[in-house]
Amino acid sequence: MTSYQRSICVFCGSRDGGRESYALAAEETGRAIAQEGWRLVYGAGDVGLMGRIARSTQAAGGATFGVIPVHLFEREVGKRDLSTFIVTENMHERKKVMYMNSDAIVVMPGGAGSLDEFFEVLTWRQLGLHEKPIYLLNVDGFWNPLTGLMDHFIGEGFAEESLKAYVTVVDDVPALTDALRTALS
Repeated sequence: MTSYQRSICVFCGSRDGGRESYALAAEETGRAIAQEGWRLVYGAGDVGLMGRIARSTQAAGGATFGVIPVHLFEREVGKRDLSTFIVTENMHERKKVMYMNSDAIVVMPGGAGSLDEFFEVLTWRQLGLHEKPIYLLNVDGFWNPLTGLMDHFIGEGFAEESLKAYVTVVDDVPALTDALRTALS
């Protein structure tokens, strides 16, 4: 009998962002995923936070599962030395393959693409299409404006208060690792 390896989907920026703490958190997250024996599922890029998390997962001996759409292969420098490397036709297919091959979702600092990924999995959760845990890694308060926006649209009657229960905000990688351990046990 073979054991099932838990997989953590990480959505994050294809840039490093403006603070060193984002890069350090990506590297620490990659190491933690490997040390816990989990597999990293991510966007298959070798740039920005994506590249950092993949390289640190690999350096710590972890498995990596990357998914990249054909039109971003050059822009995001598709990382071919992953344990599993998949090229999709489009962004929607990329997100679907990443989601289908993971047990939990982590959203690190990033831009519009990371927000798109977050809101898609959050909406699916709100509609009852999955029960996978979703975490915002709130490095240096990066996601505070987003959680404020969620409070705003709840306050304005566009969502129920229960929406916030679908997302766990964690401030650092040790807290994230603890939360994932609990959720995946």
